[in-house]
Amino acid sequence: MKNEQMALLFSEATPYIQKYHGKTMVIKYGGNAMINETLKNAVMNDLVTLTLLGVRVVLVHGGGPAINEMLKKVGVESHFVGGLRVTDDATMEIVQQVLAGKVNKDLVAKLRGRGVGLCGMDGQMLRCSELDAQLGHVGEITRVDTTLISSLLDGGYIPVIATVGMDDLGRAYNVNADTAAAKIAIALKAEKLVSMTDIAGLLRDKDDESTLIPEVEVSEIEGYKAAGVIAGGMIPKIGGMADAIYQGVHEAVIIDGRVPHSILLETFSDRGSGTLFYRRSHRE
Repeated sequence: MKNEQMALLFSEATPYIQKYHGKTMVIKYGGNAMINETLKNAVMNDLVTLTLLGVRVVLVHGGGPAINEMLKKVGVESHFVGGLRVTDDATMEIVQQVLAGKVNKDLVAKLRGRGVGLCGMDGQMLRCSELDAQLGHVGEITRVDTTLISSLLDGGYIPVIATVGMDDLGRAYNVNADTAAAKIAIALKAEKLVSMTDIAGLLRDKDDESTLIPEVEVSEIEGYKAAGVIAGGMIPKIGGMADAIYQGVHEAVIIDGRVPHSILLETFSDRGSGTLFYRRSHRE
């Protein structure tokens, strides 16, 4: 990169660095960016960069591919209803082992001492009740306790949160990671909620990335659902984003985790990345 290009890059980034300095950003991490080791390393480096620039970063992760792989190894078949995994007792044991264990600690290890691994059971962070009897151990979050998260952020750490919650009796529940990230963002009064996944963003035609919708005002979401543009696993993802925006989070964005440094491009450039969800009143 030439000196002039470098200067332009920093000039463009400066107002965004000022905007997000000292603010909280909740990042939901999933999809292909979690599988590809090169991308995973790039994402973790970007999160450290955000922290060094004064952004209070919270990483909330799922682990769908890793869970599916382990279930396949032990011969347990996966079933989904409305984008949510049906979780019986045997599946819940594996979800807890994989999510709060290997997946969580692998991410923490890549944050070079900046990350602290947690799950929603720690400090009763994610209190749950049963969402639907036919889904088994799938939890609906009833309360978020941010004490542990805030303490780590104040200490300069990145909380890395696996989305396993529990009820008042200590029973474990699998919680949809998009929903959990949104609830945590609301509880922390975050500036921004970012969903990093393996698609370019919200597409009018799911098979054609050139149909990317760059911005969506939250009142338009129901229309996109009626048209079938928002369907399947996108329903809880975008539903959580809408809830977050209506409850005070200023922006929510879906970005493509397959693109190296997409989180930095979204945060610190005029170009942005993916699909931005916003509320008109927040811009006025």
